[in-house]
Amino acid sequence: MAPSAIEPVSSSPNNNTPRILVPEKLSPEGLSLLSSSGFIIDNPCPGSLSAADIAARIGSYQALIVRSETKVTAALLAAGSKLKVVARAGVGVDNIDVKAATEQGIIVVNSPSGNILAAAEHTIALLMATARNVPRGDGTLKQGKWERGKLVGVEVGGKTLGVVGLGKVGLKVARVASGGLGMKVLGLDPYASADVAKAAGVTLVGSLEELLPQVDFLTVHTPLLASTLNLLGEEQFGKMKKTARVLNVARGGVYNEEALLKALDEGWIAGAGIDVFTQEPPKEGSVPSRLAQHPKVVSTPHLGASTVEAQENVSIDVCKQVVVILGGGLPTAAVNAPLILPEEYRRLQPFVKLVEKIGSLYTQHYATNAGDKKGGMIGGRRFELVYHGDLASVSNTRPLFAALVKGLVSSISDAGGRDVNIVNATIIAKERGIAIDERHVRDEGSSAPSTYASAVTLRSISTDGASGGEQIIEGYVSGNAVFISKLDKFAANFQPEGTLLILHNYDEPGKIGNVGMVLGRHGINITFMQVAGLNQEARRAVVDGPVNTENGLKEALMILGVGGDVTGELLEELGKAEGILDVSVVRL
Repeated sequence: MAPSAIEPVSSSPNNNTPRILVPEKLSPEGLSLLSSSGFIIDNPCPGSLSAADIAARIGSYQALIVRSETKVTAALLAAGSKLKVVARAGVGVDNIDVKAATEQGIIVVNSPSGNILAAAEHTIALLMATARNVPRGDGTLKQGKWERGKLVGVEVGGKTLGVVGLGKVGLKVARVASGGLGMKVLGLDPYASADVAKAAGVTLVGSLEELLPQVDFLTVHTPLLASTLNLLGEEQFGKMKKTARVLNVARGGVYNEEALLKALDEGWIAGAGIDVFTQEPPKEGSVPSRLAQHPKVVSTPHLGASTVEAQENVSIDVCKQVVVILGGGLPTAAVNAPLILPEEYRRLQPFVKLVEKIGSLYTQHYATNAGDKKGGMIGGRRFELVYHGDLASVSNTRPLFAALVKGLVSSISDAGGRDVNIVNATIIAKERGIAIDERHVRDEGSSAPSTYASAVTLRSISTDGASGGEQIIEGYVSGNAVFISKLDKFAANFQPEGTLLILHNYDEPGKIGNVGMVLGRHGINITFMQVAGLNQEARRAVVDGPVNTENGLKEALMILGVGGDVTGELLEELGKAEGILDVSVVRL
């Protein structure tokens, strides 16, 4: 029988034994783990099954394990009437329609931690290779040349390494560089915990402008988001030492590739070690291709996770999760797993959505511009999640806690927060330096949002004396819709959906029209607008205060739902307008 011809499930007594389809290569250890758990494993020759073959057979399986080649589409999932779990043996889930899986109640799991060591080690390998001209030395010697005098390198001990993004990989690189290579390590990550950074031997800095002139080597370990795309361009490379070298084992596009080429050609920096490109594989003649072939660049074909151990780790990790899920347990890295049992989830689902939106709103409105007058980092602050009214009687609030963590990290993590669930929420919060207390308020005081039967308040307080003071967001649920009712001292009532512009301003005649004209010039459409004025408590504080009562009473938030490309130029123009105190963009 050909490898693609998998026998249909028979009507034998073993017909209830779960079946697992593995159409791609998986480590023998992972396959052994599955088979030893009593499941039926179908692992044909990798690549032998076409998309049509898989679709024709998937209805017989409870689990599907893939790598990156198999496209798990909505149609394929619909055909998998018995599927309980789809597992991706790796980090990214771009080849899986997660939304369709969620709608059909299929859990999607991945292995977000299996390649951390591999990526960190490859970063160190590129660091050493660029410092000591290893690839050029190897290449010229194999050509019969002895160019020792042309290949004098630099030592890394005692040099300064800049790390942008102190996630798991960034911290691992920092520890090796500091503890193993004797480097001074500076870190830039507005969401990092100061204590965690210090323990890794990292000194935190506040901005790229502060970091770049100091470093001898720079490595980036950030997800590719709107805020990190082209994070370093000509202006940034021009601020670096001419002897500096840059590394990227994270995502192609964090460095502007054209700017990096110019920086190398013009001698603004000394070299680069690049493992990831905006186009993979690079097309001949393209900017990524020219960068990969540049004599000052050590380039590798996306090898960050390509180790035997990393491939085994991700295989074993997802296989363990499949075994747990098919046995009725909870996974450790569920991309979309419900945060609670189905009957409980139906009751709390709107509040799970509300708390997640509140967390995402907090990070984008307060913490994205860390260091400005809003002052909010996530690390170094303590959060209090308060449940009011009927919600206060709920005993199992783990899904709400997890939803807050998911919301807080969703806009700053590569997985968009999809890797957060009730199993790992506490661990992720600890890694991020996020301290959260929960409080149930059944007997409402005068300051509580008692207008609503159930409501949620998020308070954030600085624990290290940093700026920002107390920050508050309140919300409530009406039907299945969620609303924000308070942003700090401003009384609001809007749905946190889509792209929002939030302008802190003095509410004066003509202000709305002026903002509308600026948006119009940038091709931005306004879908809704609300002016949120001071709440009663804040108004009393202004009236009773010693000075500036008139301007104080005019303070307001202009909240705009918008459609179109909100650019940095637009935000800069709005921020310079008279009477505009602050501008933030939030994507929910």
